[in-house]
Amino acid sequence: MSHHNITDIFFDLDHTLWDFDVNSELAFESIFKKDHPDIEIKDFIEKYVPINQACWKLYQYDKITHGQLRYNRLKHTFDALEYFVSDAQIESIAQDYISLLPENNRLFEGAIEVLEYLEKKYKLHIITNGFAEVQFKKINNSNIGGFFQTITNSEMAGVKKPNPIIYEYALNLAQAKKENSIMIGDCLEADVQGALDAGLDAIFFNDKKIQIEQNIKQVSHLLELKKYL
Repeated sequence: MSHHNITDIFFDLDHTLWDFDVNSELAFESIFKKDHPDIEIKDFIEKYVPINQACWKLYQYDKITHGQLRYNRLKHTFDALEYFVSDAQIESIAQDYISLLPENNRLFEGAIEVLEYLEKKYKLHIITNGFAEVQFKKINNSNIGGFFQTITNSEMAGVKKPNPIIYEYALNLAQAKKENSIMIGDCLEADVQGALDAGLDAIFFNDKKIQIEQNIKQVSHLLELKKYL
């Protein structure tokens, strides 16, 4: 099932190449050990993950600001744990988190191997909704920067995935045609539907193995991309 017409591959970063959940937990663990030793990291993460996802979804559709995202996801988690923290403490945790997050750089299994395989045949790029400064640190610190010809983030494009404008922006930057491009990412709305709506092909990185429509191309391990590309 090779795609003979594909010249350019666009990857999402978080939850697709860069193992956000593992790296995020490590960052929180070191913060709480130092400042909030009473917090059980497992309990915190259990509450935080769905809250963070819900906040990102609001942010993706411009329903909340960057600042509100960073505050709300922590405030709502601490409230759910019935653990009191002041706004000043939340601000401090949010700052520490952003600076510590790119220091842990676990990638998904097979990430480097698949990038080495793909870069021989295609031009590789990144499209991310994450914040530019943090994303560049993640890419550089995890030593994957050299694989990518271009990196588009939502701050540069002025909009976030799934908005088609970010795809147009990324294609222009990459000097790629949409009919020769494919997007790979973990979010059905932002990465898969967003790309398809913008005229690119798409592959869903489904490492959680959720049930989806049969007509969507998907892989549950990065090395399975070799089947398609």
